[in-house]
Amino acid sequence: MSEPYDDWAQRGLTRRHVLGAGVHLVAVSMLPGVAQALAPAGEVASVRGLAEAEANGLKRALAIKAPVYEGELVVTGDDARLALMLGAKSVLRLGAQTRVRIDRYLVDAGGEFDLQSGAIEFERARGVPKADLNFRSAYGLIAVRGTKFFAGPSNGVFGVFVDHGRVDVVAGTKVVAVGPGLGTNISARGEPPTPAAKWKPERIKAALASVR
Repeated sequence: MSEPYDDWAQRGLTRRHVLGAGVHLVAVSMLPGVAQALAPAGEVASVRGLAEAEANGLKRALAIKAPVYEGELVVTGDDARLALMLGAKSVLRLGAQTRVRIDRYLVDAGGEFDLQSGAIEFERARGVPKADLNFRSAYGLIAVRGTKFFAGPSNGVFGVFVDHGRVDVVAGTKVVAVGPGLGTNISARGEPPTPAAKWKPERIKAALASVR
């Protein structure tokens, strides 16, 4: 029996240490409502419902144009939607009850994110030079190579679907390359991804609706 998708451990895999290296989290120093000496990662493009950023036990509400920083955990509430502009060429969309930590992000050069729960869609403009960008989760690693993709709960499993571009999904010691119009499933933590295959239109529609 597969484990429920939402029963996530807050751990993941790195690109260089697929089988279990620790995750380095950027320390953040903050005063209430004021960020000090933080590396900016982007800003809020749109928000519906409750969305917050957390660091060092402090929370702040996110509104349009609010900045987000490396080291922050971005959290959305019930029925919420959030879109973050990461530089001028990339957008990260979060669905309801989603938790994503921005471990490291350098505009147009790449970064690392920790998807702890929920669903996301990442979109990088076509024609932009490739960057080393990784999304980790308890289910595995998604190595992004300039693309638009969805990752999150879908049809009772953890699914990854690529609209355009390519991602490499690493889980259970297996690597699956997922190209345009294809998706893969991971049924439980520690299980390998399925071979890349086409998703039915209704499944794609439902997945994208969960983050928009």
